[in-house]
Amino acid sequence: MAETSAATASDNRIAPSVAHVGTVDYENVSNDYLEKRQLKKGAAGWILLASLGVSYVISGDFAGWNFGLEQGGFGGMFIATLLMAAMYTFMVFGLAELSSAIPTAGGGYGFARRAMGPLGGFLTGTAILLEYAIAPAAIAIFIGGYVGEMFGLNGPLVYAAFYVVFVGIHLWGAGEALKIMLVITAIAAAALLVFILGMLPEFELANLTDIAVNESAVGASAFLPQGYFGIWAAIPFAMWLFLAVEGVPLAAEETKNPARDMPKGIISAMVILLIFGGLVLFLAPGGSSADLMKDHSAPLVGALQHAYGESSAMATFVNLVGLAGLIASFFSIIFAYSRQVFALSRAGYLPRWLSLTGNRKVPTMALVVPGVIGFLLSLTGEGDLMITMAVFGATISYAMMMLSHIILRVKEPDMPRPYRTPGGILTTGIALVLSVAAFISTFLVSREAAMWSAVFYAVMVAYFAFYSRHHLVAKAPEEEFEAIAKAEAELN
Repeated sequence: MAETSAATASDNRIAPSVAHVGTVDYENVSNDYLEKRQLKKGAAGWILLASLGVSYVISGDFAGWNFGLEQGGFGGMFIATLLMAAMYTFMVFGLAELSSAIPTAGGGYGFARRAMGPLGGFLTGTAILLEYAIAPAAIAIFIGGYVGEMFGLNGPLVYAAFYVVFVGIHLWGAGEALKIMLVITAIAAAALLVFILGMLPEFELANLTDIAVNESAVGASAFLPQGYFGIWAAIPFAMWLFLAVEGVPLAAEETKNPARDMPKGIISAMVILLIFGGLVLFLAPGGSSADLMKDHSAPLVGALQHAYGESSAMATFVNLVGLAGLIASFFSIIFAYSRQVFALSRAGYLPRWLSLTGNRKVPTMALVVPGVIGFLLSLTGEGDLMITMAVFGATISYAMMMLSHIILRVKEPDMPRPYRTPGGILTTGIALVLSVAAFISTFLVSREAAMWSAVFYAVMVAYFAFYSRHHLVAKAPEEEFEAIAKAEAELN
């Protein structure tokens, strides 16, 4: 429990005035507590950050987004994509400001912690953790299916092999992992470029509207075959073209110059994703058939096969190299979950041993433990359910992060902000409204996913309420400002 006796200045412990703050208690920790929890500084510049942002998302260009065509037709998916593109773009501008002003490994948790206190920070960090801890398990299942199609081998051995190899690379070191990630992302991007160049000559506008019209739907037309409701139902799938780009700020403590590199990296990633996402959305159905694409397991390959034949060189190339897209997202999201676990653990919200780092300055247990859990989840084979749960968590975190930007602009107008969001709180306010709409839309896809997400939240909130809020660490960067602010207030 929190100490109430005075601590000497020599051991740098928590002053008694900040041992108990509001509804939380801070524990004294050893002098070398943070020294045992150090990440490698300067491992990433803005180019590696941009690559990280693209790699988080790029698997969504290869598969998943196309199921939105089934929900809303091309028109519904197109309008949903415009809305989600606006939400993510405006959110990225807000995150660029927050990550340059509060450059910690906690990312969204750190922003919300500063704006809304320990509970707000914990709820945001938990939502991000739900997104990033579960998504790799789903991607492992999709990788297994891909490998099965190519080599006839699928199942637990494939899932385990990918977890072992890519967690192992992250254990090697952050700089090394990010550079390998850059190469894998470049390979996946090459496959997308081949697809784009191949499908441009095949594009026909009529192919976009060949899905049968549901005459009973309100507002139904060839453009909106499922009516206006189809726009709403397509939103979660439109998110797959951008989902997880918000993870770039989790690399803040390993960035050479966060004030400069963070905004440049995350905005560059978003521009690339907007271009790729827009071209894929138009060219896959437009160069083949929206009706063919609406439930295709590999839409880019299917579109090329439709245009050039089953055994065409381009289709074969994209089919083989497209695996790199799944690997890139799998690899990069492992990085994201480890940094979120590291930050929450370092501050005491999760067990502290999860944030210990070794000689290579990587959070070993924060990589391994969620990896083991993810592997066990992959054995269920419920990839679609887990992806929907990840989207559920993501939308909660988006709303909380945008609310944090607005609160900090009002509460701390003089906080140093190396980068300022164009449009200020109007920009993040629009992103906040759209994120709430996106959250509601997830219930249309899977109530089961919402239920399991609620169970996860209940367990985490119970842990916070009954244990971790009494054992926080004021020395953690995301918590330290509270101790300083409290001390200054008492002095004044």
